[in-house]
Amino acid sequence: MSSTVETLSETQVKLSIEIAFEKLQPALDKAYRQIATQVNIPGFRKGKIPRALIDQRYGRISLLQEALNEILPEVYGEALAEHDLTPLGQPEIDIAQLEDGKPVQLTATTAVVPEFSLPDFATITVDVDPVQVSEADVDARLEMLRQRFASYTELERGAATDDVVIIDLSAAKDGVEFSDSDAHGMSYRVGAGGLVDGLDAAIAGLSAGESRTFTSTLVGGVHEGETADITVTVRKVQQQVLPAVDDDFAQLVSEYDTAAEMLASLKDSLLRSGRLDQANVVRDKVLDEVIAQTPFPLPANLVDEEFEPRKQQLIGQLAQLGMSVATYLERSPEETVKDEDEFWAQFRERTERGIRAQIILDKVANARAIGVTQDDLTGLLLQKAAENGTTPEEEAKHLTEHGHMQEWLGDIRRGKAVGLIVGEATVTAGGTVLDMAHLRSDGTYEEPTADAAATAEETKQSTTTKKAATAKTGAKKTPTAAKADETEKPKAKKSTK
Repeated sequence: MSSTVETLSETQVKLSIEIAFEKLQPALDKAYRQIATQVNIPGFRKGKIPRALIDQRYGRISLLQEALNEILPEVYGEALAEHDLTPLGQPEIDIAQLEDGKPVQLTATTAVVPEFSLPDFATITVDVDPVQVSEADVDARLEMLRQRFASYTELERGAATDDVVIIDLSAAKDGVEFSDSDAHGMSYRVGAGGLVDGLDAAIAGLSAGESRTFTSTLVGGVHEGETADITVTVRKVQQQVLPAVDDDFAQLVSEYDTAAEMLASLKDSLLRSGRLDQANVVRDKVLDEVIAQTPFPLPANLVDEEFEPRKQQLIGQLAQLGMSVATYLERSPEETVKDEDEFWAQFRERTERGIRAQIILDKVANARAIGVTQDDLTGLLLQKAAENGTTPEEEAKHLTEHGHMQEWLGDIRRGKAVGLIVGEATVTAGGTVLDMAHLRSDGTYEEPTADAAATAEETKQSTTTKKAATAKTGAKKTPTAAKADETEKPKAKKSTK
């Protein structure tokens, strides 16, 4: 195989590829064997059908096309590697020559990662809020534990505020019941809100076995936004009894013998959780700064090609929950934007940020020769199993069956690249420099070894000198060539011209 490259723009190239016909022959033989074993032709056993008969029925050109499609991913990948190109998206394939006994000639026009230089990560500085755990935070976590281990006493009186009731709900309009709006055996704390307006007033005073009908607006499902007659039936009225916070409670809910030890553990757990949340903020801020300092053009339409499928996916997910985008924005406390156009504009910006981040992190991973170990892959399998409620074995099977290996390896490398960047950047919280490089996955800090401490001090002094030199001379680093860490199979299939 031989290939040449023509640069069409900073983000697009055309590869001209010539393949010796001999390279096509094994794939062509395979195509004939597959057809011979799959079709039934009177007078011939499966697998024994003459090629001339197959050509007559299916056409020689279609078999040549099938053979080319078989080897195209490999050939395309070799051409990319030969010219040190990283593709973005699928190529457009044009076949110039596909004839018996002659070299195959084709072109592949594809978007590619442009050349750009990485900033000096040691010059990046970000500041985040310190991790603080208040007594109110500990009390809130303690209250969750008490709620979880609470007992309930049935009451023979009407329901009142803070009682826990077991209720059935049904809705109807003009005498026609809405079956999708029924709920049975629902536990509800009177006064908690969050369901339909008027529910608390309707429940108030009802004893077990009693019902009341009121009119309200449905807030979910197919009939969302419609006014309906809602009937609530109380099955049980209960009083919640919270356990006392003492040594017996500590032994029930934790590994500790005393309440004091349990409370100290709760505070430590909140502190470690806060550090992990803080680490996520650090990663985002550092990556935002790297993106801001690394300008490069993106191929035309690349963002839209990523944005539109994600947009439709989100709309579909909300539809399955019985919500429109407008309803989601209205109800979600996490979304500060309530206008749909503004929301989609921000969604598109996040899509572009994700694309730029992936391109930059892939380049960092290649430049720093970041690899993936078996422990890295095992850790990802455990993580995905925990997230999806599956086993690591099931995740490994899914990985193999669906061909996600390259995708997952890329995710691991990019994650390690972010960690490397954060470790070289300066991160402060309330004026204190954070040692992000030694933060463990459980929120504790690893004690650096003497050698690591000495290396960190040398790096710090080198960074100070480098910053001063940069300030004086304005020197810039030279660009580092990007390399593809994985090649996506081209899917284009064009007929012979």
